[in-house]
Amino acid sequence: MKKRIRRLTVVLFLCSVAAFSAVLYGKFTIPDTVQVLTENDAYLPALYSKTEDDVRFLKSVAVKKNRALPTARVYAEPLGSAFGIKLYTEGVMVVRTDAVDTESGTVSPAQEAGLRTGDMILSVDGHSVRSNRQIAALFLESGGKPLRLRVQRESVTFETELTAVQSVSDGKYRAGIWVRDSSAGIGTLTFAVAQYGMFAGLGHAVCDVDTGKRMPLYGGEAVDVHIQGSFKGHGGEPGELCGVFAGSGIGTLTDNTESGIYGTYTRSRENDLMPIAMYYEVQEGAATILAEVDDEGTQEYDVQITKLFRNPDSMQKNLVVKVTDPDLIEKTGGIVQGMSGSPILQNGMIVGAVTHVFIQDSLQGFGIYAQTMLHEMQRMAEQKAS
Repeated sequence: MKKRIRRLTVVLFLCSVAAFSAVLYGKFTIPDTVQVLTENDAYLPALYSKTEDDVRFLKSVAVKKNRALPTARVYAEPLGSAFGIKLYTEGVMVVRTDAVDTESGTVSPAQEAGLRTGDMILSVDGHSVRSNRQIAALFLESGGKPLRLRVQRESVTFETELTAVQSVSDGKYRAGIWVRDSSAGIGTLTFAVAQYGMFAGLGHAVCDVDTGKRMPLYGGEAVDVHIQGSFKGHGGEPGELCGVFAGSGIGTLTDNTESGIYGTYTRSRENDLMPIAMYYEVQEGAATILAEVDDEGTQEYDVQITKLFRNPDSMQKNLVVKVTDPDLIEKTGGIVQGMSGSPILQNGMIVGAVTHVFIQDSLQGFGIYAQTMLHEMQRMAEQKAS
């Protein structure tokens, strides 16, 4: 009898642990608010259901409050064409601090002022700075007088004092700082939405090559590029598209966010419109991508969506995609830098965009939900309208 009681106790304990784990899983993986085309439970994991007030496990245990917001289907033009990015920052980014040799020894004014790699210097003594030359001139002309710097670090803005010192090598006043005011590169356009007059591309932010920090956007252009081919990845190094900027413009860059780069779209429509899929409509299995990887222009290539992460609140890495098309493998070896933003199509819908290549396996990479990029575009359109 005692053995039966112990066994029953163990079974009940394990069942309790399993139920508790399931509740925690639902609490952290089911979003608080989700847009749905109809009031249904299609976006919920198996074994979960939605009542009028909350989400429940096995229709009994309350997991969390959840709002399903009915929304209209949005149609967009799938693109997949490569484009050139000319981005100018808001302020200048600190990419390195250095020491300056002076008559009294080696000092680093930037470090003494508390500056760090990735900081954005917005102004010097009340003068807004937009370029490397401008801030260098202010340091050179300071004559060793303390300068008041306004700096942004992540989401915090603060002021600090920096005193440039005279270098023994050339007699000029220097701050011991390396900064960057712009960035240029090649990416892929994902889609354009006529009702917003905007395009979305990349699927991830434009980041500084040295610091890895997202570059705050002051202004910029999206321009045509002529893609001539690609270098295949090898030895843990990702490949990349090879191309040159052309003169014609596609639009003006307006936002550089974690979910991609966005801007005004000035081109007339060239492709048929396709619906943008809700994240819960995306399925593992066969899909295609649109990409421009050589002088043949944008082509459609076969891929497989091998894994889905039901996390629409995440700005990146919502799914895993694997290249299966022999033509694309022959041309690029798989996913290469510059293909970020290539739209992923499935069941007649735009479901996502390629974002990152797996360094050790160029056939695979991460992708972002198209719905995530659309939500960001809608947020921007609402802000501009208000």
